[in-house]
Amino acid sequence: MAVPDKDPREEVIQAWYMDDSNEDQRLPHHLDPKQYLSLQQLDELGVLSWRLDADKYETDEELKKIRRDRNYSYMDFCEVCPEKLPNYEEKIKNFYEEHLHTDEEIRYCVAGSGYFDVRDLNDKWIRIWVKKGAMIVLPAGIYHRFTLDSDNYIKAMRLFVGDPVWTPHNRPNDHLPARKEYLKIFVEKEGGNQTINAAA
Repeated sequence: MAVPDKDPREEVIQAWYMDDSNEDQRLPHHLDPKQYLSLQQLDELGVLSWRLDADKYETDEELKKIRRDRNYSYMDFCEVCPEKLPNYEEKIKNFYEEHLHTDEEIRYCVAGSGYFDVRDLNDKWIRIWVKKGAMIVLPAGIYHRFTLDSDNYIKAMRLFVGDPVWTPHNRPNDHLPARKEYLKIFVEKEGGNQTINAAA
């Protein structure tokens, strides 16, 4: 019986359940024993991902196709590290505040690495480690946060549909239409048999 090909995304994206320790946010924060999640499990939360060639992002046809198909008309870059980001300490604290956006958050890691933490359907934290070549899309309405890892550097392409709106809505913000829509699609799973209440 043939062994299925390994998903190439797994070389640049890993996900696991986090512990609840208050140690440095840039540490991996694995449970003991470690508990990894598949990329399929992230898909079920609405977190989409691709592996792209970060060395040729300017000419990459696959990236162009994703942007075209998903209407990502806006693009810029954000470098997060102590030397490049003004008010670094304050910004990194703000990024790590649990929040949601009313639009997708699209990030393509073209250098370095970092962690995006998202809540699962039972409100547990999942840590998503993205490395060079990883592109992820966090759906509108998902509670999440970001931090660097211990290498203290990421350069990410930011994509957006139309004019960018980066406004974070810190938790709790369950009254927002984007949050209600997220719960309806991914948590209550309209038409499905199971309802998990994650609005708390």
